[in-house]
Amino acid sequence: MAGASFVGPFLSARRIDSALCCQQRRYVNRRTALEAQGGVMALADDMVQALTAFDVHLRTELGRSENTVRAYVGDVTRLLTFARAQGATTLGDIELADLRGWLAEEDASGHSRPTIARRAASARVFTAWANRRGYISTDPGERLATPVARRGLPNVLKQDEATALMSVAGVAADDSDPVHVRNRCIVELLYASGMRVGELVGLDLDDVDDSRRTLRVLGKGNKERVVPYGIPAQRALDEYLAHGRPALLVQDSGPALILGARGKRIDPRTVREVVHQLLTHVPGAADMGPHGLRHSAATHLLEGGADLRTVQEILGHATLATTQIYTHVSVERLRSTYEQAHPRA
Repeated sequence: MAGASFVGPFLSARRIDSALCCQQRRYVNRRTALEAQGGVMALADDMVQALTAFDVHLRTELGRSENTVRAYVGDVTRLLTFARAQGATTLGDIELADLRGWLAEEDASGHSRPTIARRAASARVFTAWANRRGYISTDPGERLATPVARRGLPNVLKQDEATALMSVAGVAADDSDPVHVRNRCIVELLYASGMRVGELVGLDLDDVDDSRRTLRVLGKGNKERVVPYGIPAQRALDEYLAHGRPALLVQDSGPALILGARGKRIDPRTVREVVHQLLTHVPGAADMGPHGLRHSAATHLLEGGADLRTVQEILGHATLATTQIYTHVSVERLRSTYEQAHPRA
């Protein structure tokens, strides 16, 4: 017991020292990044320190994903740069008027309403956190209103366009080029499962359950779920595992399921390029990325009779309201077809 009482505090102290060292490294890296961007001159030291600590807070305390951290920290960096240009010499000089002025400038720059709404949310989260941590004495973001984001309907493929896309990928894979075999597997799995691109690239070999035709994916907020896929996707996956992945494999490929041309875990950007490139060969299809295939999968599931709760679970949506957007897509498509086909529309 005496040993345990000694080891516990000792390990805690080591963790604290490690965290402090990590935070110091993040501070140096953040400042270096700002210097590279030409933005460090615009930020006061306390701004950079708060920004770095906020980065650590998002990663270690809240467990936010890399993409979420990048978005939040990027938004706050833009805000602080704007405030500094308006005359704020410290973090505590930032007022509500600065936040509103920043959002107005973002709007004038042509950013979409959803982007501005997200940046307003980032600002509010940051100023509330900074106030709690004592970086600022009052929270200027407390009364910052969020612009209403006019959410448009997502672009989706028609079912025959989705079939054509899979055919294009299949024909390309007929040459047995391992990259083409992999690309076919990518689009088949994305469309069959409705996965996010980040979920696809994060898959490991042991996430595949052949017998049940399911994939174990890690979604937003590190929430794990199981998604099904169909027989065509199974065939594409089997072909890739038999002939595509072995040809791409290198010594340090690790357990990653989908490999890039150099044998490492594939990058989301490469997946987006694959989808864009293949869609150029589908006449009439809208240009979209992997998320467009996710939208298409959800819409086609609902059109095929799936209920909202099932689609919500497959997509990994936290709320049913997010899934309901696809019911509007289906209604719009129904209305469009009716108006084109009915003589008295």
